[in-house]
Amino acid sequence: MLGVMSWKTSARWVFGVTLIAIGIIALVEGGFAPIWRPVPETTPARDLLAYLCTFVSLVCGAGLLFRRTAAPAALVLLVVLLIWTALFKVPFIIRAPLEEGSYQSNGENAVLIAAAWILYVELAKGRNFFSGRLGMRIALLLYGLALIAFGLSHFFYVNLTAPLVPEWLPGPLFWAYFTGCIYLVAGLAVACRLAPRFGAFVAALQITVITFLVWGPMLAAGGMEPFRWQETVVSWALTAAAWVIAVSFEGRRWFEPFDAPMLSRGRAAAA
Repeated sequence: MLGVMSWKTSARWVFGVTLIAIGIIALVEGGFAPIWRPVPETTPARDLLAYLCTFVSLVCGAGLLFRRTAAPAALVLLVVLLIWTALFKVPFIIRAPLEEGSYQSNGENAVLIAAAWILYVELAKGRNFFSGRLGMRIALLLYGLALIAFGLSHFFYVNLTAPLVPEWLPGPLFWAYFTGCIYLVAGLAVACRLAPRFGAFVAALQITVITFLVWGPMLAAGGMEPFRWQETVVSWALTAAAWVIAVSFEGRRWFEPFDAPMLSRGRAAAA
């Protein structure tokens, strides 16, 4: 039990520190941090909204570091992300429902939403709708759909994905398609709740590998163009969020359905 709690606490801390770092990036650069973009220039009170997003990143990130404040911090982050996504990301799907990039963009926010939601479920322990079992199911559905969108983007935009494969890896086209397939399989396992622990762990591992092998060397080399800098920050945020979700299934069997009887989960924990 101690090991399980340690993994969950560590993942929550990393997620919290990541949010704080994103808030600091916004303060240094001025405007919106990468996870809060894009916001149209014509948006009313745009500067005030940028400060609000920075404030939420800093305060919620700090709140997640302490057990007593973690639940309300996760709830505030969840609500703000839901509202922000509805206002600034969902319109992409409405305007271009047949473009896969619309779903890829929404998927990035869905991962953060799912992580915040699952944290709140674990910390609030069924106090209301958001922290109940239905809330957990919705969070898993959002995360699974996000992973599926990531996988499809590897196929729809293979001309953009393959060049990102490190030069020392042969067959960049193979790796673009292979990682896309992994996202699809993991996404289905999570969204259908058939093997959430397996799917979440595989997804977290792949996002981590991509972050370090693709964006890490570019960051270390310096002089990144704005787009790649934004993608690097977003990729790290997704990595932190993915591990929050992955470790939430500790104690379950790897291929155990989410809705398996309590007895099955008890045996898995004791194994």
